[in-house]
Amino acid sequence: MYNVDSRQSTLNQGLSVSEIAKKTYKDHVVDYVYQLLLSGELRPGDQLKESLLAKQLGISRAPVREAMWELRLNGLVDYRPQVGHSIPVLSPEQIIDSYTTRGVLEGYAVMESCNRLSRREIAKLEALVDQMEDAADKRNHKAVVEAGGEFHDLLISKSDNGQLLEYANRLSLKLNILFFQHWSRLYTPSEIGKRHRNIIKSLTSKEAGAIEEVVRQHWIETGSKIARISTGV
Repeated sequence: MYNVDSRQSTLNQGLSVSEIAKKTYKDHVVDYVYQLLLSGELRPGDQLKESLLAKQLGISRAPVREAMWELRLNGLVDYRPQVGHSIPVLSPEQIIDSYTTRGVLEGYAVMESCNRLSRREIAKLEALVDQMEDAADKRNHKAVVEAGGEFHDLLISKSDNGQLLEYANRLSLKLNILFFQHWSRLYTPSEIGKRHRNIIKSLTSKEAGAIEEVVRQHWIETGSKIARISTGV
């Protein structure tokens, strides 16, 4: 079991009063658990105790309970009666399904809304690819994930399908963690750049079917690679 009582909380470090006011306690708990997953301090199979989280963060159990519900909704936490909350151990099939679903959602969103991306936004996508490549060269895992997340968020930002965006965003957190854990065994820095530039290139073609296919395969390829790594194949 992961004992959150054994460490100093990072949630309140460096936060101004105005920053704290912008987030609820529930949001802080969600972010705290997410950062522990990104750092590898929480691993698949580890248990989470509401009482220990509440004590560590100096808050009541109510917002922790709300956070656990949201984390379960996003696929970051499992719950079993008589056992409690834990970090899920994903099977290769579940990994592939998650990546395939994100690819289908994003592929459709980009296909139907890409004409709304401005030249400035396309330039921003190109700059984010440069950031990813540079961060990968420097082995800065977190910066790779953050720039990649911003790239894909911008890519689908023009879609007006609110439900699609909600589901895509729920998947993003889980997939960010998987990519963070494995990217150095998936792609070289230049491969990361090439894969994302292929998406930008498809946008400029204005061919809807080609755009959807490129985006969908972008996600499916990564999911398949991570699934193989997780089985040691």
